[in-house]
Amino acid sequence: MIISRAPLRISFFGGGTDYPEFFQHEPGTVLATAIDKYSYVTASPFMSHLFDYSIRVSYRKVELAKCAEEIEHKVYRECLKLCGLEKDIELHAMADLPAFTGLGSSSTFTVALLHALHSFRGKFRTPAELAYEAIHVERAILSETVGCQDQVMAAFGGFNIVEFRKEDDISVQRLQISAQRLAQLEEHLILVFTGITRQASAVAAHQVQKVRQNLPALRQMKSMVEEGANILTNQRPLSQFGELLHRAWTAKRSLDNGISNQEIDSIYARGRDAGALGGKLLGAGGGGFMLFFVPPEKVEHLKAAFPEKPALRVKLDAPGTRIIFS
Repeated sequence: MIISRAPLRISFFGGGTDYPEFFQHEPGTVLATAIDKYSYVTASPFMSHLFDYSIRVSYRKVELAKCAEEIEHKVYRECLKLCGLEKDIELHAMADLPAFTGLGSSSTFTVALLHALHSFRGKFRTPAELAYEAIHVERAILSETVGCQDQVMAAFGGFNIVEFRKEDDISVQRLQISAQRLAQLEEHLILVFTGITRQASAVAAHQVQKVRQNLPALRQMKSMVEEGANILTNQRPLSQFGELLHRAWTAKRSLDNGISNQEIDSIYARGRDAGALGGKLLGAGGGGFMLFFVPPEKVEHLKAAFPEKPALRVKLDAPGTRIIFS
């Protein structure tokens, strides 16, 4: 049996510039970190000659198929076909957190699945190869409207500045942040689940149609990458990072009406009233997790402001995709 693992991510600044609709005209840049919450895929041999089907896959449902083409789950189906696996395999998917919540889970699953399938075939793939292949599956094969940062963060892990020039020309620069500074940042961050799940590609489809008219806001958001990295690596007051997140959220909301709504705006306002200096909705928008930056002494006060909503603390700078059992 092969078990692969890939991390979810938090994107702080520059989201939206990782779409080819933006970076085909000028480079896009994001500041993001992998977190200690993961998607897992197991791959094991299946003795199809003893059954009336050849492939078994499970996720929220179980599928029994005679060939890869029959599988309804499109990512399973296309990744199996891409890797040349048509029978005699059993696959299971698990995750630490729900899908469609703004943490990049769809792309993380794709990276973990590709890693498991290549390892099952005895093939080694570098993080870059896995990232590019996952982007190809999602954008070229499945025609999903997705950006390119989630696949990169799942494959590489770490806390990075990522620059996008082409779908197969992406630069990953590790942020030079000390362990002490990283721990301080972690103490200031809390995720609050809005309770709303959504398909990111549906939300993003509206945004990419407006890239040209949103260029000023997107360029402003991209400029925050360098500013955020400078705050973290030059011992400037950490409160400035929270204030920058607030500016980033304000800019992001301006991109499209579907990014936020009355309920999300209310959650953000409640967090600010409870002591958060800033924050943002993670992912493309429309739901998922809200990230808050709050002084450590006010964390419990903020959590108390959301008695009906799950709150989550995470560790940053998690490792990229791994084979954790073989």
